[in-house]
Amino acid sequence: MMPIEFTSQMIFWGAALTLLCVVASVLSRRVGAPLLLVFLVLGMLAGEDGLGKISFDDTGLAFMLGSVALAIIILDGGMGARRDTFRVSLSPALSLATLGVLITAGITGTAAHWILGLPWLESLLIGAIVGSTDAAAVFGLLRAAGLQLKQRTGATLEIESGSNDPMAIFLTITLVELLAAGGSAPGWGVIADFVRQMGLGLAIGAAGGYGLAVLLRRLPLPVSLYPLMALAGGMSVFGLTNLWGGSGFLAIYLVGAMLGNTSLPYAKDIHRFQDGMAWLSQIGMFLMLGLLINPSHLLAIFLPAISIALTLILIARPAAVWLSLLPFHFPWREQLFISWCGLRGAVPIILALFPSLAGLELSETYFELAFFVVLISLLLQGWTIAPVARWLRLEVPPALEEPEHLMLKIPDDQEKELLVYQAVQGSSAIGMRGRHLPLSGGAQLAGIVRQGMLLTDWREQKLLPEDYVLVLASHGSTTTLGRMFAPSASRDYLESSTFFGEFVIKPDALLAELAQLYFFEVPENLKATTVAAFINRQFHQKPVVGDRVKLGDVQFVVKKLEGERIAAVGLKLN
Repeated sequence: MMPIEFTSQMIFWGAALTLLCVVASVLSRRVGAPLLLVFLVLGMLAGEDGLGKISFDDTGLAFMLGSVALAIIILDGGMGARRDTFRVSLSPALSLATLGVLITAGITGTAAHWILGLPWLESLLIGAIVGSTDAAAVFGLLRAAGLQLKQRTGATLEIESGSNDPMAIFLTITLVELLAAGGSAPGWGVIADFVRQMGLGLAIGAAGGYGLAVLLRRLPLPVSLYPLMALAGGMSVFGLTNLWGGSGFLAIYLVGAMLGNTSLPYAKDIHRFQDGMAWLSQIGMFLMLGLLINPSHLLAIFLPAISIALTLILIARPAAVWLSLLPFHFPWREQLFISWCGLRGAVPIILALFPSLAGLELSETYFELAFFVVLISLLLQGWTIAPVARWLRLEVPPALEEPEHLMLKIPDDQEKELLVYQAVQGSSAIGMRGRHLPLSGGAQLAGIVRQGMLLTDWREQKLLPEDYVLVLASHGSTTTLGRMFAPSASRDYLESSTFFGEFVIKPDALLAELAQLYFFEVPENLKATTVAAFINRQFHQKPVVGDRVKLGDVQFVVKKLEGERIAAVGLKLN
């Protein structure tokens, strides 16, 4: 009976702690506490030094489960990356994910060398362990605060957080191997190993993502198996890449990005399932990591750990951001916010298990330092991200929310889908006749359902609240349809003069003409310049919604983009 009793206890405590984390998430949103910090603290309370008295010290099992959870989280992050974000932020984000991690690890390692008096290799290993940021921590906090960041800032953080783990993992493994080998010189083999890991990660990830997308589009599966296939396929790519010596985390991020930007059957179901799995992974991983730590052991390294954490947050991260983004001419406000958003999460704690698995002498110290750095980062940065974003004026009015609707893929043509929208009170569709609905992109009205009955004369009927509208559309038409069926509350940002300014002007208007209308001074060399050209020049041909440029007594604010072209500009009087 003992194995059965033990299994039952583990199932009960695991489920109970997970349930407690879900319930605690409601409270954490109200007080603004970082969710991951809540999960971590609950794990510590359930641990050997806490109220639960659960003893857990299996680092091998923790590493395996943590790696699986982290892969699922990164897959979800990749699926949330939109194609247009890469236009603005791919190069700067990759610079942060590579050069930025190296600079952060170097400065933090130097601080550890001076503060702890450790040899250089051991100190640099500490820097490498805490060198990467955590996407789940950053965007979980921003979503909880209801913040919508400027695309350049949000996309850079998103891509960097999802792609900087491979560099930190490579540095950590390399330094662990050097220490295990007695500190011999690494030679050119390290560079070759790095190229191999990144190259295989890119190649297998791209091939795996493409192949998985093809299978999801062509295999006739039951509806509930599409999300499972996406997850299993991504994890298979992750495992295969690791087996072949590549970067599995980079590969699974690419798989997620490719799936998230491909027209797939039941895409909403896939995203919802993956989002739930990512939350479950975060809860389980942080509970497990909380169980691994004994708070009583942290007292001995309290002051050194705080010094290292503050060096990382206040010196290493800002220096890495400034140097990495120097060629890309980021506005100083955005650089400052990206510096402050360098939250540490699960990855440093997982990487801190490598020295233990390799049998290094100071493995417990590495783990406790990494844990403490994560704790300080979540406490100091996590609680202040939203106020800092508002203080730096990086928040933009929320984008139009896609109204709830049903979607059915047409089996013989995956580029077509049958959409069902409800006409809600306040939407612009109310009162329109069926034949007058402004459908675009080849969309066709297929019918109107009222009180459970399909109307026969739907072309002449005016839409009433609670009607359901059936539309046959091409993939990608949902944004246009969403504007028509969205409730008025979600369209308030279109009329907002607080952020975008009192007037809307055409981007091809000349500055000299506007100066005569709105009474502001324009330098002689700019009079023949259009508003769009003036803004593009300031932001190096990559403006985003919310970018603003001051000229004399007015400000020009980018209000709308169509692709890479400025479509509307707000004029704000100072």
